[in-house]
Amino acid sequence: MLEPRLFHLQRDHDVTGTSGTGCVADGVLWPDGTATLRWRGERASTVHWDRIEDAEAIHGHGGYTRIVWHNANPTEEG
Repeated sequence: MLEPRLFHLQRDHDVTGTSGTGCVADGVLWPDGTATLRWRGERASTVHWDRIEDAEAIHGHGGYTRIVWHNANPTEEG
């Protein structure tokens, strides 16, 4: 049985000048493939995505923001 996977968004360059750099959001990839992001900062918000690839496409800013996984991919474990 698959378990939720924790991650955060690591922003190396703030293209928009809005959220700053470093760890800007915490996230969970759910077993059904949906993802939840909780943005950090003064105006924190929570957003749900049908696919993590969509969240990455919108917030990745061409590689300036990346997903950093906190636990192993269950399909890669022995």
